[in-house]
Amino acid sequence: MDRDKIKVLIGSKNPTKVNAVSSAFKKAFPGLLFSFIKTNAPSNVSDQPIGDSETKKGCKNRLKYIHKKEVADFYVSIEGGVSFEKKNLFAFAWVFIKSKDLLSKSKTSMFLLPKEIKDLIEQGEELGEADDVVFNRKDSKKKDGAVGILTKGLITRKSYYEEAVVLALIPFVNKGLVFNY
Repeated sequence: MDRDKIKVLIGSKNPTKVNAVSSAFKKAFPGLLFSFIKTNAPSNVSDQPIGDSETKKGCKNRLKYIHKKEVADFYVSIEGGVSFEKKNLFAFAWVFIKSKDLLSKSKTSMFLLPKEIKDLIEQGEELGEADDVVFNRKDSKKKDGAVGILTKGLITRKSYYEEAVVLALIPFVNKGLVFNY
């Protein structure tokens, strides 16, 4: 491998997540060359994490796994989850980015899921599977996902994750400031 490239290990092979990470890094560090390595990383939580705590734990577990797997300049994990607020169900994701010296975290915005999807998740379905059933699709979690479907493409799943990755990169692009205190 060319050592002039910055090696970014991504804890997912999902093309939407990989493309979001790639795009975010290229925007945050224009002119630098990257090598993006995708790898499956277990979350060791439920297939559909429920609540902020379980979702964050899944993201942390993915990060730990890829950090042990091989040496890289950056490690990136993304974990999507859902959270109940009273009787409503919202979707969101956590993003963790680690380098040799720093760990940064960010979270996507949350959005309300329709009752049809909520009912399926309460029956044990994963959000992506529920999307496929409700919207008569296949593999939507590898494509536009719930956010893309529900916003009619105004926000794509890639742009949704990409923004959170950029936010997690804030400490890395602002080297002179202290973020972990």
